[in-house]
This record gives sequence, C-alpha cells and structure tokens, in this order.
Amino acid sequence: MWDEKFERILRGFLPFLPPGEQLESDTQLRELGLDSLGTIELLGNLENAYDVRFLDDALTLETFETPGVLWKTLAGLLPGALG
Repeated sequence: MWDEKFERILRGFLPFLPPGEQLESDTQLRELGLDSLGTIELLGNLENAYDVRFLDDALTLETFETPGVLWKTLAGLLPGALG
C-alpha cells in the first residue's frame, strides 16, 4: 500500500471523496473529481514531495486512473526501487 504523504496529497485533489471514507486501490479517480487541471497539479505536487520526475511514458491517463496504478508508478521512481 502507499504511504500517508501520498494519500494526503491525493485526497487534496478528490473533492467527491468524503473525509472519513477509505481510499481503495482500484477507485476511479475521475469519479472522485480528479479533472485534467487537477491531474497536472497533482503530478507537480507528487514530483515535488517525493523529489522525482515522472518519465514521459508515465504521463498517460492510465497512470492517473486509480490510486493503485499511480502509487505503483510513483514507487517505481523512488530511490531504491527495483527496475
């Protein structure tokens, strides 16, 4: 699963997710209010918070489809990530 920082940042871009509701790995982020502008802002926030840069091949709609896919992509960029 992801860390608290990731969830805190992501929740800031999900206006339709009630504060106490659990964020599931396969939840569709668009259904929770993540729009195109929010996606760009979320990308910048994650890059700054984790000191990483998303590669061009990761900048797809699929990457930002669910929290699980987004975290897997981000985790692969972190120092010590395999492959």
